[in-house]
Amino acid sequence: MYPASIGTMIRSFVDGVIVLNEKFEILWHDVHGDIHLDISNGDNLLEILPRTGEKFIENGTFPITFNDKKLNIEVKKFAADLNYTVICIEDPSNLSTNQKTRLYCLEKIIDTLREGVMMSDHNGRIALYNEAQEKLESLDSSEIIGKPLWEAYNYNPQYSEHKHTFKTGKPIFSRYRAHSTVNGVPKYVNYSTYPIQKDGETIAVFSLSTNESHLKNWLHQTMELKRQVEYEDPNHQPRKNGTTFSFEDIKGKSIALKNLIHEAENIAIHNTDVLIVGETGTGKELFAQSMHNHSLRAESPFVAINCAAIPETLLESTLFGTVKGAFTGATNQMGLFEYAKKGTLFLDEINSMPITLQSKLIRVLQERLVRRVGSNEVTQVECTVISASNEDPEKLIEEEKMRLDLFYRLAHTSLYITPLRERTEDIHFFIHYFLDKYRRKFNKLVPELSKALLSLLLQYHWPGNTRELEHLIENLIIRAKESDESIDVEHLPAYMKKKILSVQSAHLSKQKELKRNPLKSIFSNSQEHYIHKTLDETSWNISKAAKTLGITRQSLQYHIKKHGLVKP
Repeated sequence: MYPASIGTMIRSFVDGVIVLNEKFEILWHDVHGDIHLDISNGDNLLEILPRTGEKFIENGTFPITFNDKKLNIEVKKFAADLNYTVICIEDPSNLSTNQKTRLYCLEKIIDTLREGVMMSDHNGRIALYNEAQEKLESLDSSEIIGKPLWEAYNYNPQYSEHKHTFKTGKPIFSRYRAHSTVNGVPKYVNYSTYPIQKDGETIAVFSLSTNESHLKNWLHQTMELKRQVEYEDPNHQPRKNGTTFSFEDIKGKSIALKNLIHEAENIAIHNTDVLIVGETGTGKELFAQSMHNHSLRAESPFVAINCAAIPETLLESTLFGTVKGAFTGATNQMGLFEYAKKGTLFLDEINSMPITLQSKLIRVLQERLVRRVGSNEVTQVECTVISASNEDPEKLIEEEKMRLDLFYRLAHTSLYITPLRERTEDIHFFIHYFLDKYRRKFNKLVPELSKALLSLLLQYHWPGNTRELEHLIENLIIRAKESDESIDVEHLPAYMKKKILSVQSAHLSKQKELKRNPLKSIFSNSQEHYIHKTLDETSWNISKAAKTLGITRQSLQYHIKKHGLVKP
């Protein structure tokens, strides 16, 4: 191989190349003009660069200063049969040609940005995670970089937004969501996700996250102060925006509920669509109305519709509107998307919406344009959409009852309302709260619950949650007499007595089993230990672990966050 061939091949990667023979005489050279090396073929490099000769003998890298310019030199020795030494020269100050220096500068710029930056490759592995992102999510880049996103954040790969963007090549704008949780506190960030494309192919995906905590706190304080003033003012009239409830109406003492209220308040001040997930009777519409009244849209309409209560044919025209002649009996009718204006449209039991209608809803949510049935004209959608499901969305998607792309559109961020049975502190609270409420309503000075009945109510599963508990307490007040010593099991309605006593029987059987198996008793008395043990035994398969524990996937995910459990 000739010196020119060797030098030309290497020159494209560095700022300068000098090929020497065994006497350090220059056989070929090509050096960038900014370096200003006055050399010619045949010159001895040791005479041009004195006091560096010993460094040219072996392969190595070292800095030199020539004409007040700092350069990096790398020596490459070729095989003995060629007897060539190649000197590679890099000019760190030349950003236009020195890719290493340029990359270093770009990485420094990214690390000094106030915005969080995270990038992943085609396998979903995190390749870049800057300091701002660390502060936003309270995570360490050294523990994040190199991991797939779903392992780093502990979620199902099927719901990876980076994976979705890589596949579609389409950006995702303005999401507000918490991917990390520290000590049980979700770290919410506002972010957008973009593909990086080269030659028409997506080669990476990155997200830009902004820290809106100062603005969020200021808005929260302002709106909280405004609500307090209105609440204390006896002349203040309830809003005529279609709502009944605000966050003041959400009662309870548990830490889980207080954290959920705080989370909902934070989400409410952002103009983003929300999916609320919770069992029947947990108060999904209560939260939806409260979020509307806590938001900047509070003076605009709150419009609610139960998707399970309306037939498919009517549901489409109700949501989107109709024009006269679209079908028999059709008139010019405004749909709920239009009627909500700049307010909130609440789609309750969205899980009951037929698949055929879901595809039409997806287009409206994506394009923010609605077309009345039978019309060619479109109208801009200005409202925020809050939807609610009483079933686990992941399960619905697996069973093909909900489209995955609809989930992406609905759940820009999501709230999971923990069932009452997992908030024992709130069961205590609501029993006394509803006793006082219905004593006043029926003007009856009935006694307190007996210890036996209270114990039964605390053991009960409460499938109807708070709504069921309120209904039961109301019945107890009606059935009890003021002369009774206490409200006891005998005051229970017949249908509830059978259900509750069957729970007591199962509980007693379990206690006997625990006495026979002390090890199992230890685990039962340590919820965190028991859950962690079950997760380890199922290799952290959330579905299997939840089934073993007898709870839903989302309940298990709540406990994982609550106890700060981390997958090994």
